[in-house]
Amino acid sequence: MNFENWLVQIGKSKRTANSYAKAIKNAISNWAREARLIDNSLESLNSANQFGELIDAIQNLEIFQERNSNGNGMYSAALRQYYLFLADVRSSELKEDLDQILADSTATNTEKSAQISARIGQGKFREELISHWGRCAVSGYPNCRFLVASHIKPWSKSTNPERLNSYNGLLLLPNLDKVFDLGYITFEESGVIRISEAVEQPSLLGLCQDMKVELKESHQEFMAYHRIEKFESLQKILTLNDQM
Repeated sequence: MNFENWLVQIGKSKRTANSYAKAIKNAISNWAREARLIDNSLESLNSANQFGELIDAIQNLEIFQERNSNGNGMYSAALRQYYLFLADVRSSELKEDLDQILADSTATNTEKSAQISARIGQGKFREELISHWGRCAVSGYPNCRFLVASHIKPWSKSTNPERLNSYNGLLLLPNLDKVFDLGYITFEESGVIRISEAVEQPSLLGLCQDMKVELKESHQEFMAYHRIEKFESLQKILTLNDQM
């Protein structure tokens, strides 16, 4: 799915979707190239993490600030939506992660197999999460067949030992896995949930403010990373103007 079609699917008008897509492909990509922030178009980036690291630098460009002000925040809105698009369409990131595992000449076939299983939420990693939680870590739903083994600290940012560490995981219903993975919810040190204001009608997603998880001390470092690098970073991006 391309960016413009995705925008239409989430409710943007065709005119707005076309404007955002052109802004990313043409103007903003050109400004970023001229500033030597990228070599090609922003469309060549297929990772939300990569794109997120560029957003502040792009927004600080003088030409971006001038054109964005004149355009009533259109360019910052395009940046915001492109980040959300990349975060939502993640199949390419999975393929990149699996290719990286297979290309690792320092790992044995057994180690590669364990990492691949952990990346897709299967194998020993999933078994250990089921053993620890026994049910959805947040909702308490008991049938593990329907639950997802979700990493707390993202795979791409974890070391090999962290990727296989069961304390870097939550067992979640698919709807909770999705919003947690995208950074729309996180959990305080006490285990109490934090829900982004950007989540529309959270109750329809099964979210409520009294939810919590029972975190052990070994979970805390991973969850602290998620709060700062996923949840709070997303909130910063979501504050970009979206006035169209």
